[in-house]
Amino acid sequence: MRSPKLWCVLLALFCIAPGPLAFAQSAKPSDDPTQSKSTPKVATEDEVQQLRREVAELKAQIQRLVEASAVAQGGPARLVQTNAVASSNPDVSAPVATPAAPAAAGSNADVSAPAATSADIDALQKEINVLQTKANDVPPATAGWNGEHFFLRSSDGNFQVMPVGYLDAQYTFYKGDGAPSDTFNITRARFGVQGNYGKQLDYAFLFETASALTIRDAYLDFKPWDAFKIMGGQYKVPFSMEVGTADTSVEFYNRSIISVLYPDAGGAFRAPGVDVHGDLFGGRAQYWAGIFNGQGLLTNGTTNEPEVVGRVRFSPWLQSDSHWLKGFSFGGSAEHSRSKGLANEQSFSGVLNDGTYNFFPQFRINGGVERYNGFFSWLSGPLGIRGEYAQLLQKRSNIGSLATGGIGFDSLPGVVGKGAYISATYLLTGEREPENAIPRVKHPVIGPNSPGESGGPGWGAWAVKIRYAWLEGKAPGATCDATTIPSCPITPVISPAFSDHTDQLTVGFNWYLNYWVLVKSDFNLNQLKNPSVQGILPRNYFVFIEGIQFRF
Repeated sequence: MRSPKLWCVLLALFCIAPGPLAFAQSAKPSDDPTQSKSTPKVATEDEVQQLRREVAELKAQIQRLVEASAVAQGGPARLVQTNAVASSNPDVSAPVATPAAPAAAGSNADVSAPAATSADIDALQKEINVLQTKANDVPPATAGWNGEHFFLRSSDGNFQVMPVGYLDAQYTFYKGDGAPSDTFNITRARFGVQGNYGKQLDYAFLFETASALTIRDAYLDFKPWDAFKIMGGQYKVPFSMEVGTADTSVEFYNRSIISVLYPDAGGAFRAPGVDVHGDLFGGRAQYWAGIFNGQGLLTNGTTNEPEVVGRVRFSPWLQSDSHWLKGFSFGGSAEHSRSKGLANEQSFSGVLNDGTYNFFPQFRINGGVERYNGFFSWLSGPLGIRGEYAQLLQKRSNIGSLATGGIGFDSLPGVVGKGAYISATYLLTGEREPENAIPRVKHPVIGPNSPGESGGPGWGAWAVKIRYAWLEGKAPGATCDATTIPSCPITPVISPAFSDHTDQLTVGFNWYLNYWVLVKSDFNLNQLKNPSVQGILPRNYFVFIEGIQFRF
């Protein structure tokens, strides 16, 4: 005769368990007339988790019955193969049954209570198997919030699309003779989608809407292996560390002043092209190698020689236990392309990215273009230190008839640009400095928690920052004299030389209201050493930028 207690437990289990299952996978047709009647109701993630919790509770009941049987009979417990039906959710795994020790002499155990039979335990085991199978058959949620983005996903999980976007607005205050007027700008308003086809093909389409509607990013990234991936479309040219940082993750309102030396700077550092890239040795080494049009957004190439770019990055102590070495990385890149004077191509722009002044004029160029870059970063807890050097040579071969004061096919010395920056950021509120992302705010001021964080509301995250950068441009002059060069005119022609220099010191702070809303406050001290624009004298200029960023 079975125990009344055992029958009560079994009855309660069989009455409770079907409830969540019916809620998670109801056979009732949808009320939406546009939905197929044969399509089952899709369970939410909460419903799936509830079903898995019920499986875990049944496993726990078996464990208690086994232990009760062992105590009552004074023998070892009968092992049940609960590990064969372990939940697919590692956070909801039931304890594995272990032999129970015989009841000690003089214990208060009710040794007269009937023990649970093998048939009772086997019945519960079968019920677990049924519930586990149904839990695994529940389709994943096809729409919702993944902690960072909204998403739409096919029931098999092979196709996913996420709407994404971000908006940057700033108010800029200038101080200095010849500086621009104070102004308010919407500097970025970008919207689009990103997602995947299966597990090996990612895609993105992003549009710029702040001015004219322009395609910003449009690419496919095929990832058959970690060590070899292929990306094609229009996207950032993989040259510098600074450009590789996502636009929403740049901690200063503007990138450094040396960014004018990077490829396709006039086209938001993007160009149509294709590259191969990958991670080697567990992420300790990374590489990129590609070819691009080299003319910016949606622009055709002007020569038969494409822009060729290569970049490497090393993190030799990535798996080290030392926090001093683990976050250190370094690398470099090189680029080669060709300009065409008849296409009206010009040298790099000398306009500072905060719009204060133009420190260096532009010249007509023709011939080879060479760029070199070196960078490093060190991240340790809330501290991040980064630095980068860039050098550019733009040749002026056979440029005589296109250059001021030039004649025929005379060549002029190439235009050279050099610059570097070093920056440091520190999160005062204890968050970790990420490599290429927004910090996970522990206590947001507004809105939901950051992905993976469970802290309550607070003052958000606060970071202080400082950056120093310098930039120089050189365009050596030349003299065309008929006494030395027969092709020159009788009257000597002189092409003037330029050698200008400027630097910038930026200090400020960031206030992360939550993971998606950021207030940036930057103060720039621009020191113009050798101006190239009439009406602007060598002096210091002061710029204060107050900006806000929202993304989803």
